Amino acid sequence: MALLRAKGEIVDCRRCPRLVEYREAVARNKVKRFRDWDYWGRPVPSLGLVGARLLIIGLAPAAHGGNRTGRIFTGDRSGDWLYRALYNFSFANQPTSIDRNDGLRLIDCYITAAIHCAPPDNKPLPSEFENCRPYLLEELQHLKKVRVVVALGLIAFKAYFGARKQLGWENPSPLPPFGHGLQARLSDGVTVISSYHPSQQNTQTGKLTEKMFDDVFRRAREILTKLDR
Repeated sequence: MALLRAKGEIVDCRRCPRLVEYREAVARNKVKRFRDWDYWGRPVPSLGLVGARLLIIGLAPAAHGGNRTGRIFTGDRSGDWLYRALYNFSFANQPTSIDRNDGLRLIDCYITAAIHCAPPDNKPLPSEFENCRPYLLEELQHLKKVRVVVALGLIAFKAYFGARKQLGWENPSPLPPFGHGLQARLSDGVTVISSYHPSQQNTQTGKLTEKMFDDVFRRAREILTKLDR
């Protein structure tokens, strides 16, 4: 129930005037290819169940992705990459996510973000991270079964460790470095795996390939499988 309340609070949030103005303007002034869509235009809630052992943290919804569909990582190229990988390693029941009513179901997986509103130029301000952080803090306190965290990008990586510090949880000193595929096991038994974000900037330039991305979730599945034995 606590996480359900948190998701409801996220959807109704208006803490950041710049983000409110931007997400609503995007929803009104639709791009041509989505002119027939009824845009969500609100903060995008997290997705998944409280008992999940895999936690994925991203940056923020895309202006014409999550901000349009109302589901995190849904309706854009980043989501295409993420849900395909999750399906490949049995963390989702289907490889695509088109809209909130397409039948997608996560399996042992929870997806959240450092920011829940689409930001201009995909660049949130420090104050906006601060305003959104209480939602991540509340989620982490209720996701008690998490054993693997996949951080999609450096910002998500920093957001996770920053939230741990704010909660008084022990972090390594110094913090582990960020780099695609790097892995760190923390003192509480959680393994953090770094990944480049599946943004078009990374995937179209070849900085992130499907094999590289799959390897991250293959590793997550291997870790959880070992825990089941």
